[in-house]
Amino acid sequence: MEVKIVNNSNNPLPQYETIHSSGLDLRAFISEDIVLKSLERYLVPTGVFISIPEGYEAQVRPRSGLAFKHGITVLNSPGTIDADYRGELKVILVNLSKDDFIIKSGERICQLVFSKVEQIHWNQVSVLDETLRGVGGFGHTGFV
Repeated sequence: MEVKIVNNSNNPLPQYETIHSSGLDLRAFISEDIVLKSLERYLVPTGVFISIPEGYEAQVRPRSGLAFKHGITVLNSPGTIDADYRGELKVILVNLSKDDFIIKSGERICQLVFSKVEQIHWNQVSVLDETLRGVGGFGHTGFV
C-alpha cells in the first residue's frame, strides 16, 4: 500500500525497525525538550502529515519499551487517524510513572499501524438473535 507523506520535520520518515514490524515509529519534532512530569500529558507534534487511502485507518499505539522502562504511554490508545484527516500527526503522551521523563526532538515516541476498516450500514430490528453468552459482559464468561 502506498501512503503519501509530507515530512516537515528534520527527522527521517517513519520506518519499520525490523523486517516483521507491524508498526512504523513516529518521532517527536519539538523545538526544545519537554519535561513530562508524573501523571502529566502532552500533545507532542511530529511534523508529519499523511494521506491515508480510503478504507484504511492509522492507529497510534504506545512503544512497549517506553511503557515498560519509563511508564510512558499513549492516551486514547489506540488513537485513530481517519482517512480524511490531513493535519499534522500529534501524539498524546502521558507519564504514568513517579519520575519525570524528558522527551527530546527525534525521539521515537509511538508506533503507527495501518489497518483496513469497513463501514457498516445499520439494520434496525426490534430483537437481536440469541447466543450462549447473551448479555454477559465485563468479565462474564457467559456460562453460569
